[in-house]
Amino acid sequence: MRLRGVSLLGYAALMLTALGVSGCGYSLAGRGSFLPAYIQTIGVPTITNRTAVFNLDTQLTQKVRSEFIGRGRYKIVPDATDVDAVLTAEVLNVVLIPTSFSSQQLASSYKVQMTARVELRDLKENKVLWENPSLVFSQDFPVQSGATDLNPAAFFGQDEAAFERMTTDFARTIVSSILEAF
Repeated sequence: MRLRGVSLLGYAALMLTALGVSGCGYSLAGRGSFLPAYIQTIGVPTITNRTAVFNLDTQLTQKVRSEFIGRGRYKIVPDATDVDAVLTAEVLNVVLIPTSFSSQQLASSYKVQMTARVELRDLKENKVLWENPSLVFSQDFPVQSGATDLNPAAFFGQDEAAFERMTTDFARTIVSSILEAF
């Protein structure tokens, strides 16, 4: 059978090709990007730490850079000059919030909560591509026996695992939000 000069087999092949080219619109998470194509190099200078938590800026900066590098699409440098875009971030505060109490009414677990401001700026167009002025991250941790220091800076010495989880969550959230336009 022929339809205006095209055989039925040819028509079917043409339709299958059209369907294959159009695709379904889905792609693997972390593989796409809404950033302009000319952005190839992103500067990630050290994150500013406005808290008393020692080394928080270093840990967060390393995690964010590693997360970007793990995505494999952009060159990540520690500078804010000679780049196509720059990511700036600032940790605004870290607080401890008691979440459960012992029978003696002493806190037996806490939530550490960190608030940060983040911005990705396109330096070519001098415009903000992505920002969040008030990102909040938190992790729960049990109080170690005999711990009496309620200073948020002391938290990171008491529970390294919670610190690791929070900094990793921060980096993944930032990079995913930027690259996947959430």
